[in-house]
Amino acid sequence: MQFDMTTLAARKRYKLLSSLVVPRPIAWVSTLSPEGIVNLAPYSFFNVMGHDPAIVALGILEHPEKPLKDTAHNITETGRFTVNLVTEALAAQMNQTATDLPYAESEADMAAIAMSPATANGVPGIAHSPVRLECQLMQTISTRTSQKIVLGEIVALHVEDALMLDSETARVDLEAHRPIARMGGAGLYCRTADRFSLARPDRKTQPLD
Repeated sequence: MQFDMTTLAARKRYKLLSSLVVPRPIAWVSTLSPEGIVNLAPYSFFNVMGHDPAIVALGILEHPEKPLKDTAHNITETGRFTVNLVTEALAAQMNQTATDLPYAESEADMAAIAMSPATANGVPGIAHSPVRLECQLMQTISTRTSQKIVLGEIVALHVEDALMLDSETARVDLEAHRPIARMGGAGLYCRTADRFSLARPDRKTQPLD
Protein backbone atom coordinates (compact mmCIF):
# COMPACT_ATOMS: atom_id res chain seq x y z
CA MET A 1 0.00 0.00 0.00
CA GLN A 2 1.25 3.46 -0.89
CA PHE A 3 0.43 6.72 0.89
CA ASP A 4 0.74 10.21 -0.54
CA MET A 5 2.37 11.91 2.44
CA THR A 6 1.84 15.37 0.94
CA THR A 7 -1.96 15.06 1.11
CA LEU A 8 -2.47 12.56 3.95
CA ALA A 9 -4.00 13.98 7.14
CA ALA A 10 -1.37 14.96 9.71
CA ARG A 11 -2.74 12.56 12.33
CA LYS A 12 -2.43 9.62 9.95
CA ARG A 13 1.10 10.65 8.98
CA TYR A 14 2.02 10.65 12.68
CA LYS A 15 0.45 7.23 13.32
CA LEU A 16 2.23 5.65 10.36
CA LEU A 17 5.66 7.13 11.07
CA SER A 18 5.58 6.52 14.82
CA SER A 19 4.52 2.89 14.25
CA LEU A 20 6.93 2.07 11.44
CA VAL A 21 10.14 3.94 12.29
CA VAL A 22 10.88 1.97 15.44
CA PRO A 23 12.37 1.51 17.95
CA ARG A 24 13.20 5.14 18.67
CA PRO A 25 15.44 6.22 21.56
CA ILE A 26 13.87 8.54 24.09
CA ALA A 27 15.32 11.95 24.81
CA TRP A 28 14.11 12.99 28.25
CA VAL A 29 14.90 16.65 27.81
CA SER A 30 15.55 19.03 30.67
CA THR A 31 15.49 22.77 30.07
CA LEU A 32 15.42 25.90 32.19
CA SER A 33 13.05 28.80 31.73
CA PRO A 34 14.59 32.28 31.84
CA GLU A 35 13.26 32.39 35.41
CA GLY A 36 15.14 29.19 36.33
CA ILE A 37 12.19 26.75 36.40
CA VAL A 38 13.15 23.19 35.38
CA ASN A 39 11.05 21.71 32.58
CA LEU A 40 11.16 18.00 31.78
CA ALA A 41 9.58 16.34 28.75
CA PRO A 42 10.20 13.12 26.77
CA TYR A 43 10.72 13.14 22.99
CA SER A 44 11.18 10.11 20.74
CA PHE A 45 11.78 11.95 17.47
CA PHE A 46 15.42 12.11 18.49
CA ASN A 47 18.87 10.78 17.69
CA VAL A 48 22.56 11.69 17.36
CA MET A 49 23.48 13.06 13.95
CA GLY A 50 27.25 13.00 13.97
CA HIS A 51 30.34 13.02 16.16
CA ASP A 52 32.62 15.76 14.79
CA PRO A 53 31.15 17.91 16.17
CA ALA A 54 28.88 15.76 18.33
CA ILE A 55 25.31 16.63 17.29
CA VAL A 56 21.87 15.67 18.56
CA ALA A 57 18.59 16.36 16.79
CA LEU A 58 15.20 16.75 18.43
CA GLY A 59 11.90 16.81 16.59
CA ILE A 60 9.51 18.85 18.72
CA LEU A 61 5.94 18.63 17.49
CA GLU A 62 3.57 21.57 17.59
CA HIS A 63 1.40 22.21 20.63
CA PRO A 64 -2.35 22.18 19.94
CA GLU A 65 -2.96 25.35 21.97
CA LYS A 66 0.31 27.23 22.47
CA PRO A 67 2.64 28.76 19.83
CA LEU A 68 5.51 26.59 21.14
CA LYS A 69 5.90 23.64 23.49
CA ASP A 70 7.65 24.62 26.72
CA THR A 71 10.81 22.72 25.73
CA ALA A 72 11.08 24.55 22.42
CA HIS A 73 10.32 27.87 24.11
CA ASN A 74 13.06 27.37 26.71
CA ILE A 75 15.64 26.21 24.18
CA THR A 76 14.88 29.20 21.96
CA GLU A 77 15.14 31.60 24.91
CA THR A 78 18.26 30.16 26.59
CA GLY A 79 20.09 28.23 23.85
CA ARG A 80 20.69 25.26 26.18
CA PHE A 81 19.21 21.84 26.96
CA THR A 82 20.20 18.49 28.42
CA VAL A 83 19.20 15.10 27.01
CA ASN A 84 18.78 12.31 29.58
CA LEU A 85 18.44 8.69 28.45
CA VAL A 86 15.70 6.53 29.98
CA THR A 87 15.98 3.10 31.57
CA GLU A 88 13.09 0.83 32.47
CA ALA A 89 13.50 1.83 36.12
CA LEU A 90 12.84 5.46 35.12
CA ALA A 91 9.95 4.74 32.74
CA ALA A 92 7.11 5.54 35.13
CA GLN A 93 8.63 8.87 36.16
CA MET A 94 9.39 9.72 32.54
CA ASN A 95 5.77 9.01 31.63
CA GLN A 96 4.56 11.33 34.40
CA THR A 97 6.47 14.22 32.88
CA ALA A 98 4.65 13.83 29.57
CA THR A 99 1.71 15.65 31.17
CA ASP A 100 1.02 19.22 30.11
CA LEU A 101 1.70 21.46 33.10
CA PRO A 102 1.40 25.24 33.12
CA TYR A 103 4.63 26.91 32.01
CA ALA A 104 5.47 28.20 35.50
CA GLU A 105 5.29 24.72 37.07
CA SER A 106 8.12 22.17 37.08
CA GLU A 107 7.65 18.56 36.03
CA ALA A 108 10.71 17.67 38.11
CA ASP A 109 8.96 18.95 41.24
CA MET A 110 5.64 17.36 40.29
CA ALA A 111 7.17 13.90 39.77
CA ALA A 112 9.72 14.23 42.61
CA ILE A 113 12.65 13.67 40.25
CA ALA A 114 16.14 14.25 41.65
CA MET A 115 18.24 16.53 39.47
CA SER A 116 22.01 16.72 39.12
CA PRO A 117 23.93 19.98 38.51
CA ALA A 118 25.34 20.61 35.06
CA THR A 119 29.07 20.94 34.47
CA ALA A 120 29.08 22.77 31.14
CA ASN A 121 25.77 24.26 30.02
CA GLY A 122 24.03 25.19 33.27
CA VAL A 123 20.99 22.94 32.69
CA PRO A 124 20.62 20.24 35.36
CA GLY A 125 20.24 16.63 34.31
CA ILE A 126 18.27 13.78 35.83
CA ALA A 127 20.39 12.33 38.60
CA HIS A 128 19.43 8.69 38.04
CA SER A 129 19.73 8.74 34.25
CA PRO A 130 22.77 6.64 33.25
CA VAL A 131 23.62 8.92 30.34
CA ARG A 132 23.27 12.71 30.20
CA LEU A 133 24.16 14.90 27.24
CA GLU A 134 24.59 18.59 27.99
CA CYS A 135 23.89 20.50 24.78
CA GLN A 136 24.29 23.98 23.36
CA LEU A 137 21.85 25.09 20.67
CA MET A 138 23.34 25.20 17.18
CA GLN A 139 20.27 25.74 15.03
CA THR A 140 16.48 25.67 15.16
CA ILE A 141 14.71 24.74 11.95
CA SER A 142 11.08 25.78 11.54
CA THR A 143 8.84 23.75 9.27
CA ARG A 144 5.59 24.92 7.68
CA THR A 145 3.84 24.50 11.04
CA SER A 146 5.11 25.34 14.53
CA GLN A 147 6.90 21.97 14.57
CA LYS A 148 10.60 22.53 15.29
CA ILE A 149 13.79 20.62 14.55
CA VAL A 150 16.44 21.46 17.12
CA LEU A 151 20.12 20.76 16.49
CA GLY A 152 22.42 20.91 19.48
CA GLU A 153 26.12 20.36 20.04
CA ILE A 154 26.96 18.02 22.91
CA VAL A 155 29.39 19.95 25.08
CA ALA A 156 29.56 17.46 27.96
CA LEU A 157 28.71 13.77 28.28
CA HIS A 158 28.04 12.08 31.62
CA VAL A 159 28.11 8.28 31.72
CA GLU A 160 27.40 6.17 34.80
CA ASP A 161 30.62 4.52 35.97
CA ALA A 162 29.02 1.06 35.83
CA LEU A 163 28.55 1.41 32.07
CA MET A 164 32.22 2.04 31.29
CA LEU A 165 34.48 -0.93 30.67
CA ASP A 166 37.46 1.23 29.72
CA SER A 167 37.35 5.01 29.69
CA GLU A 168 40.69 5.23 27.88
CA THR A 169 39.38 3.33 24.84
CA ALA A 170 35.77 4.54 25.27
CA ARG A 171 34.47 0.98 25.62
CA VAL A 172 30.90 0.82 26.96
CA ASP A 173 29.34 -2.25 28.57
CA LEU A 174 26.37 -2.75 26.25
CA GLU A 175 24.99 -5.54 28.43
CA ALA A 176 24.76 -3.11 31.32
CA HIS A 177 23.35 -0.31 29.16
CA ARG A 178 19.67 -1.10 28.74
CA PRO A 179 17.66 1.95 27.74
CA ILE A 180 14.06 1.59 26.69
CA ALA A 181 12.76 2.79 23.33
CA ARG A 182 9.51 4.08 21.89
CA MET A 183 7.29 1.99 19.65
CA GLY A 184 4.08 2.95 17.84
CA GLY A 185 0.75 3.30 19.56
CA ALA A 186 -0.28 5.03 22.74
CA GLY A 187 2.11 4.23 25.57
CA LEU A 188 3.94 1.42 23.75
CA TYR A 189 7.64 0.92 24.57
CA CYS A 190 10.22 -1.82 24.15
CA ARG A 191 13.24 -3.13 26.02
CA THR A 192 16.61 -3.25 24.26
CA ALA A 193 18.14 -6.31 25.91
CA ASP A 194 17.48 -8.78 23.04
CA ARG A 195 20.43 -8.25 20.70
CA PHE A 196 22.46 -9.96 17.98
CA SER A 197 25.69 -9.22 16.13
CA LEU A 198 26.68 -9.21 12.46
CA ALA A 199 30.25 -8.90 11.22
CA ARG A 200 30.68 -5.91 8.93
CA PRO A 201 31.81 -6.92 5.41
CA ASP A 202 35.43 -6.21 4.57
CA ARG A 203 35.54 -4.23 1.32
CA LYS A 204 39.00 -5.58 0.53
CA THR A 205 37.99 -9.22 0.53
CA GLN A 206 34.23 -9.27 -0.01
CA PRO A 207 32.24 -7.60 -2.82
CA LEU A 208 29.27 -5.47 -1.72
CA ASP A 209 27.08 -5.90 -4.80
